[in-house]
Amino acid sequence: MRQVTLIIVPIGYKARKLAMAKGTDAMLELLQSAKKAGLRAKDVLFDSWFASPKTIIAVKDTGYDVIAMIKKHPKYFYGYDGEKLTMMDIYRRNRKRRGRSKYLLSILATVYKDGRELPVRLVYVRNRSNRKDYLCLISTDTSLTEEEIIRRYGRRWKIKVFFKVCKSHLRLAKECRSLSYDAMSAHVVIVFARYMMLSVKNRESEDPRTMGELFRLICDELEEAPWVAALEMLMKMFIDYAEEHFDISEQEVSQMVDGFMMALPDNIRWSLNVA
Repeated sequence: MRQVTLIIVPIGYKARKLAMAKGTDAMLELLQSAKKAGLRAKDVLFDSWFASPKTIIAVKDTGYDVIAMIKKHPKYFYGYDGEKLTMMDIYRRNRKRRGRSKYLLSILATVYKDGRELPVRLVYVRNRSNRKDYLCLISTDTSLTEEEIIRRYGRRWKIKVFFKVCKSHLRLAKECRSLSYDAMSAHVVIVFARYMMLSVKNRESEDPRTMGELFRLICDELEEAPWVAALEMLMKMFIDYAEEHFDISEQEVSQMVDGFMMALPDNIRWSLNVA
């Protein structure tokens, strides 16, 4: 009989190994773990600390798009108009949008690294802290509009608020003085658990959807008619009505329905399994 050797790697060892890795390498490994776990996401958001061409291409290779803020780095070059230019040079060469536009400039460019090329969209926005200055966002999904790129990147603010609350009010940085890695990890878990309990209590106190009997009635109603089933019912009624009252073919009705489905937000199309 052939012998099989089973090697068990403890979770603690994996955590320590990840803690000793470079920040960018740890991020990529965590993204791979999230993907293997079946977590569905379209974009990875991060600030300029991670936004190097190498990291952007590496994240894209994992299957996720990137929306990030890029830094004014003199050694980061982007392909534009047949040349390799810095983000600052591209900004100087183009005419800016005037008025109260949400962005100053939008450019299709290319990211280069180790012989790899990746098309990206650069969106320049005004710096709120200094009106004479500008910031630049990058997106590997070039089909997104400038407004959508800005809106999605703005979601990072909630993450900043989360860490601010944990550090300032839940004593994430000062409560634990231990030098033990396991103790520090346990402390972080405890702080995050505190935050989750406070979030639940805050919702129960302020969110009108948690008002006792009304909340239960809404939940029961949603269980009786899930929104996906309701949408399918409405679409069927629309198809039947169109075929009965209008002189259009079944193929034309199908095209209208397909156009409507593709115009729905991404999260709804994912729920309906629409590509």
